[in-house]
Amino acid sequence: MHPRAAEFTEQAREQYGVDLAVEEFPEGTKTAADAAAAVGCDVAQIASSLAFRAGSELVVVVTSGANRVSEARLADHLGVESGEVEMADPDRISESLGWSIGGVPPFCHASDVTVLFDETLLSFETVWAAAGTPAAVFPMAPDEIRRLADARVVDVTG
Repeated sequence: MHPRAAEFTEQAREQYGVDLAVEEFPEGTKTAADAAAAVGCDVAQIASSLAFRAGSELVVVVTSGANRVSEARLADHLGVESGEVEMADPDRISESLGWSIGGVPPFCHASDVTVLFDETLLSFETVWAAAGTPAAVFPMAPDEIRRLADARVVDVTG
């Protein structure tokens, strides 16, 4: 297992007492479509963790791979002007979350951040999320991911 995926797996075990069934795909799972093709599921079952800058705050949105996050809706949920919301810079993501783009898991972040959860994911029995690298994912019930991430369920798609 890739060292970063192993690190994530160990953090999840230590912090939350969960044993994850991480799967790695050499072809990569960087995009939701890549992940769905590798796993053999619908793209909507991919739980993509996207980081946004909202004012001075960093926010993680765990969304279905079939959806696009509406920055205006995200701003409404966070109580900031829509012009204050944009995708976070890769360096800030790495520094604040401890993971790089394409491998950001929905929990086990290096610092406390607000996590929002796309309600669409709750319609599935199992979804797949990043496990620390762009080539590693793990399956889990969406409500369990939401619980572990201490995420608020919202509609941020548009």
